Amino acid sequence: MTESTTELPDLAEIVRIPSPAPHPQALAHDGESLWLGSWETGHFYGINPKNGNVFEQFPSPGKPVGATCVGDELRCVVSEGGDEDHRRIRRYVPGHGFKLRESIACPDDTGSFVACDGKRLWLSQRFNKRILELDSEGKPVRTIDAGEEILGLVWVGARLYISTWLGRERGGSHIAYIEPSLAAPQLNVVAHSPFAGVALAYDGERLWTNDFKDNAIVAFAIPA
Repeated sequence: MTESTTELPDLAEIVRIPSPAPHPQALAHDGESLWLGSWETGHFYGINPKNGNVFEQFPSPGKPVGATCVGDELRCVVSEGGDEDHRRIRRYVPGHGFKLRESIACPDDTGSFVACDGKRLWLSQRFNKRILELDSEGKPVRTIDAGEEILGLVWVGARLYISTWLGRERGGSHIAYIEPSLAAPQLNVVAHSPFAGVALAYDGERLWTNDFKDNAIVAFAIPA
């Protein structure tokens, strides 16, 4: 699968708020609050998206990589073991933190961003350039090749929106979507990001991403 690009519009940025910690990485939105994991501090934060105030923070058992909401809880991809970088999916309960006795190993010990379609988790593998649909035990039941490195993903209706990285020489970061219900999903590129958009979240109206280098969280309109 390859990206088909014409002249792309830039992201229609709506809101930019400072990250509560350096190097914002994981990001999710539960309809009211933002949830963010910092690669540098190794903490997970609950944030009021209206003013950026932190109302909760807990340490992670490793570096938080990706996150998604599953009902009233979250599922987070965590890099554990320092340089060994073992990737696991862990359960986070707001108000309580991570459930350290519960985890699922990522297939092939690799995974970055995670999204939930309401029933199942979908896990991206950045350098394998693919997305895995997982069963309840974390086993892959379907693989979709994206053809590009993946910096984030989130479900919006029947579409799985993806932040891709093409490298500086090919245009940097793009926002695209696929429709996994199709027999042969294609990557539809809809916008260019002037910064590397790390992680994607959906608040019911807008998409959110992290400007990793600028230590900011950015909301933008869903590209047409």
